Amino acid sequence: MSSSRPRIGFLGVGWIGRHRMEAMLATGAVEAAAFADPSDEMAAEAGKLAPAAKRVDGLEGLLAERLDGIVIATPSALHAEQSIRALQAGAAVFCQKPLGRTAAEVASVVEAARAADRLLAVDLSYRFTAGMQRIREMLRGGELGRVYAADLVFHNAYGPDKAWFYDPALSGGGCVMDLGVHLVDLALWALDFPAVETVDAQLLAGGARLAPGKVEDYAVAQIGLENDTSVRLACSWRLPAGCEAVISASFYGTEGGAALRNVGGSFYDFTAERFRGTSSETLAGPPDSWGGRAAADWAQRLSSGERFDPDAARLIDVAAVLDRVYARP
Repeated sequence: MSSSRPRIGFLGVGWIGRHRMEAMLATGAVEAAAFADPSDEMAAEAGKLAPAAKRVDGLEGLLAERLDGIVIATPSALHAEQSIRALQAGAAVFCQKPLGRTAAEVASVVEAARAADRLLAVDLSYRFTAGMQRIREMLRGGELGRVYAADLVFHNAYGPDKAWFYDPALSGGGCVMDLGVHLVDLALWALDFPAVETVDAQLLAGGARLAPGKVEDYAVAQIGLENDTSVRLACSWRLPAGCEAVISASFYGTEGGAALRNVGGSFYDFTAERFRGTSSETLAGPPDSWGGRAAADWAQRLSSGERFDPDAARLIDVAAVLDRVYARP
């Protein structure tokens, strides 16, 4: 990597890709050198954010630019292969979730990052909310005592608007792969990745048991961790919950509880509280511009010269739980 700012390429500049581009450029730590997207409309919008960046043709065009890093915001089926190719070409990678459709795919990407000694991160953005940061500090400091239960929920009143989300061969799964990945990650990350002993799940589609060739739109899972900690997850698309979204991550211990909750059905505004019996104390609340923090963090770490981070292997742990939710062999 040169001594100047890292040169970054963006593969996919739809809404998410452009939002992450904007967050990275706002740090001043990296330079947007190129981007690729088949949509002229999306490319034009990206050009407004990065006028000096070159529009190229797909991943091949980005690799030809010999970039320091590549940001991937493409359909899920492409994430693992595109990440591996970028890493093998010597570029660091920031990828949208999921990094792969299975734990095996995720493991192959992590191994490619290790072999190339390149920084790898995934856009697990809810870790970067002010509320979850504070709750994790409390958990790590033992303020809640021995944590014996966690309850995490993500109900989205809408469903994805792209057809590939509904093809399990392309998406890897439905609402669990789309939303549940955040819940599994938050639970394991907040609790410092304890060993997972048991996973039991029920997956539904259209109110009935999930059939082959379909993806789930409602799921519940019970996860047993070491030290008898019980984690319950629930997620869905198009649930008639009376608001746009229900999002929460609650943790309960022998010395009290703490919870992150969305405010008024918002996808963006969160409050965090600490519970003692029937009383509560506010830890964090809106406004909190957290959406681009994971992207900005990767950009700043890349600029500082960071290479492979062994904690990337934790991405495999999260994917392995998803495999067990789907009862994959």
